[in-house]
Order: sequence, then C-alpha cells, then structure tokens
Amino acid sequence: MQPVLVTAGGTGGHLFPAEALASVLSRRGITVHLATDRRAARFGGAFTEETIHVVASATLRARNPIALTRTAAMLGTGFVEAWALIGRLRPAVVIGFGGYPTIPPLLAAVCRSVPSLIHDANAVIGRANRLLAPRVTAIATTFPDVFSATPDLAAKVTLTGNPVRSAVVDAAAVPYPAAADPLRILVFGGSQGARVMADIVPDAIGLLDASLRARLAVVQQARDEDLDRVRAAYAKLAVAAEIAPFFGDLPARIAASHLVIARSGASTVAELSAIGRPSILVPLPHAIDQDQFANAGVLERSGGALRLLQEAFTPQRLAAEIANLAVAPQRLAGMAAAARSLGRLDAADRLADLVLQVAGVASKR
Repeated sequence: MQPVLVTAGGTGGHLFPAEALASVLSRRGITVHLATDRRAARFGGAFTEETIHVVASATLRARNPIALTRTAAMLGTGFVEAWALIGRLRPAVVIGFGGYPTIPPLLAAVCRSVPSLIHDANAVIGRANRLLAPRVTAIATTFPDVFSATPDLAAKVTLTGNPVRSAVVDAAAVPYPAAADPLRILVFGGSQGARVMADIVPDAIGLLDASLRARLAVVQQARDEDLDRVRAAYAKLAVAAEIAPFFGDLPARIAASHLVIARSGASTVAELSAIGRPSILVPLPHAIDQDQFANAGVLERSGGALRLLQEAFTPQRLAAEIANLAVAPQRLAGMAAAARSLGRLDAADRLADLVLQVAGVASKR
C-alpha cells in the first residue's frame, strides 16, 4: 500500500493521537509520514527523522491586518510545500489531527484529489477542523454529537474515540491503587498551563491538617522558572514531593496516583479516561473555543472528575476538595471507575480501520 500522511499541530494534544495511529498502521505494515511544525521534536517519538516533514504554518491569533497578512503568507507557503510533499510521497490518504499546521497539507490533498479525513480530539471542534470539515472526505470524533448542529457534516462522521499511546494502554492494565498511605497526588498543567499549578497547589497543601499532609506523596510538573519555589514550598511543609518540568513516563504516573490535578486538554482527558483515575480539572481559561471546559464537562458528568473554573481554583477551595476526597476512598474508587467507563482503548484501531476505508483498502487487523 502507498504510505499514509498524518498531519498535526506541534503540541502533545495533537501529536499523541497521531503517534498512536502511526503505531497501529506501522504494525499493519503501512509506512506513515508526519507533516507538522517545528515544535514536533518533543512529541513525535513514533516517527523517524526521515518521515517527519516540517511544513510552514502560522496560528491566527491577532486580528489586525498585518498579522492576518503574515498568517496568510505563511499558510500559503505551507500549501506550496505540502503540495510538493504530497507529490513526492503520493500518499493513499492524508489525515489531520487539528491545529493550523494541518491546513496546508489537507488543502493540498483536497486540491490533488487525495482522500482525506480529520480527527477532532475535543468535545468542541477546533477552528482549523471547522475550516476543513466541509472539504475532507471523512471526519472522526472523540465524543458523540460534536457535529449534531450541522447535519450535512454529521453524515461524514465516525465516532472513534481519541487514540492513546501504547504506554497509556499498558497503564490502563494497572488497577486503581488500594486505599493506603501514602495518598499519591499527581499534578500537571499540560503544555500551556503549569504556572497556575505552581501558584495554587503547594499553598492548598499547606492549608491541610498536618495529619493529612503527612499522608501525602506529591508528584508535580513545574516549569523551569518555578522549580525552586515549588520544591522549597513542599520542603517547608515536610511533604514528600517529586518536582520536574517534564515526565516522560506520565501514563505510568497517572496509573500510580489516587488523584490527579490537571488541565483538561484532549490528551489529558483521553488518558484519564483510558487509565481510569479520578481528577480535579481546571480548564484553560480564555480559550476561544472553550474546548477544555467542554472536555472537563464530559468527565464531570460521568462522575469521574470535579471541574473547577480557574477563578474558583483557589488554595482554600482546592484544600477543601482534597480533604473531602482524602477521607472518602470509596468515592475516589467510584470516580476512577466512572472515568474508566468513558475510555476507548481501541480508538487507534478504530481510526486505523476508518483511514483504510477512506483509502479504499481492506482492513489488515
């Protein structure tokens, strides 16, 4: 079979599901290439140097004429580069995972009459995918009813779930930890939001009763500029804590935790659901699409998470929530089970089947 070209914005939320799909397709004997932006190096571990192709792109942020002109020029350059790339690779299908870097390759695929599809990881469709949805061959979603308001597009939709990495599948086999000391809390903020965790969580821990603090073991992601103050805060409280700017084994750490405090990006919600762990989720505020608010709402409605808006995410409120959960191990276990009920461990295989269907190739499962 001809190769498959996946394209994704250069953050973990876009690249992790692309990486999961690539792993499944590779096991089926299909070569997969990645078109992305220059941020991909940190997350594109499933791709070799020879299969990663950087395509020019720009994100639409400011709306003044100069910024719009620059963005249009960069996307135009990316379209030319993607047109040439598709001409060289001759992919059987092109699939986009969201973010502005997906626009040039998918538009080039449409113009070259190459079968195409998009996958949206969030409960609210992103701006790039909104632009592309009417133009592509098929659409895959993580959550149901994302396109319920647009019946003409709903006919193209397949619910696959959000593909998760093999490390997440492995972590999902780990049972929820039995109630015991220490009570393990994992804190991370994703690619855009660790600062608020550094500002709030240590202070919240400091408001807990000394007897509860003594039971805790905290693992927390903190940005480089926040490391020293976060470590000093926990040392002053005599709380066992491991602080680092990045955890390469995050799925295993999620599995080892009794409670997770995090943002609610698509990959975070998918991994919490697949592994099945209770969480306190703080959506990234001021997002144009409010995708993290919607994502956290899905887990909250299932009973698997508490959703706190950032203005309500104070040391006092967080301390109260931790204290309430710490004395209710059965509630924590119930939240874990509720989160797990939303998980789709076969999402990557389901998406791979759809990719092959769009390409006109029989599934090789």
